[in-house]
Amino acid sequence: MAHQFRDKGMLIISTSPPHVLFKNLVSPDLTLQQLTINATGTAIAPFLPVPSTPASAVWLPVYVFLFCVRLPFVIALGLLYFLVLEWVPVGRRLKYGVLWLMAGIPGVWWVDLQVDGVKRGQLNLANNYYPKAGSIIASSFTSPLDPIYLAGIFQPIFTRSYPHHRYVERITLFRAIRLAFSPPALTPQDPSKLVSLKQLTDENPNKIICVFPETTTTNGRGILPLCPSLLSADGKTKIYPVNLRYTPQDVTTPVPGGYVGWIWGLLSKPTHQMRVRIASRVYNSSSQDRPEHEKPAEKASGYEANIFDQPEFRNGASGKHGEGGDGMHVDVGGTVSEEVSEQEQQLLDRVAEDLARLGRVKRVGLGVEDKVAFLKIWGSKKR
Repeated sequence: MAHQFRDKGMLIISTSPPHVLFKNLVSPDLTLQQLTINATGTAIAPFLPVPSTPASAVWLPVYVFLFCVRLPFVIALGLLYFLVLEWVPVGRRLKYGVLWLMAGIPGVWWVDLQVDGVKRGQLNLANNYYPKAGSIIASSFTSPLDPIYLAGIFQPIFTRSYPHHRYVERITLFRAIRLAFSPPALTPQDPSKLVSLKQLTDENPNKIICVFPETTTTNGRGILPLCPSLLSADGKTKIYPVNLRYTPQDVTTPVPGGYVGWIWGLLSKPTHQMRVRIASRVYNSSSQDRPEHEKPAEKASGYEANIFDQPEFRNGASGKHGEGGDGMHVDVGGTVSEEVSEQEQQLLDRVAEDLARLGRVKRVGLGVEDKVAFLKIWGSKKR
């Protein structure tokens, strides 16, 4: 497939992957923003950090005061939750309360929540439009605040997805927060920990599963191509695209590291506004809007029998992980690597379009490989 890029006013059309052209377009004369724009062919730079608004001398003492007052409370609540409450069987309300305090003390007081199909002020009637136990959340990923908010509302099981992998790795809330500060990973360190979403939902019917299908963070100004991890969900499981945005946007972490600067920006500002949008549920099925229904197949015998009608081959199911879908699944060290079919790609496109629509942004062609290349240039420029 041909990719279009614009370099110094010239339109470049090439069959090379975006990350290859990304490296070829590097020149000492290009700024990082020009480099990102040239690599995408658009004015969207999803990997560039959003600069903070310069503080005036008048407000600086106020920012320092807020930071010094809030920091001890945030540290105390963090230690209480991650060292005690997360491992002790206590009431869910206590966990919810501590998580909301962790978000509220830094100034995340105003959360604008809207759900597709539900009018403003009628969220109490949104039971049929809201993620419930046994469903999957496909969330955007821009900030460490994302998993904190999702945990404070849904208490889900968090997972980590990898590019070109259909299986996910179960992680804790603390690791999900750290993931927002971490560089992207192309492959899992321990493939034996990967499981299908169907297995997770079957083993945890009373929990919601949270997936970050972009696999890495952005600054919230574009939606990256989604990895195929959502394709390991059962055809009857509801998938809810969820987009989270912040004002100001300097609390996003598209570049790894920067813990100190991020904590300062979070705790020193008076308030932060969060905008949460939840789309209508979709299914990993041929119709996408309706759950998949199994149809019993008549058994053949003799010369009419077809070995590909056997359970081991039908729909590419893996008996070990209980995954269903189209095509043959190749299990290599606990991972599933195969080409995504046209029908499967339609589901990924549907979820990506919903995330872009909810966030009022556009989809971009840059993937995780492009971010890895960008970070190499970013590091060299910083040095």
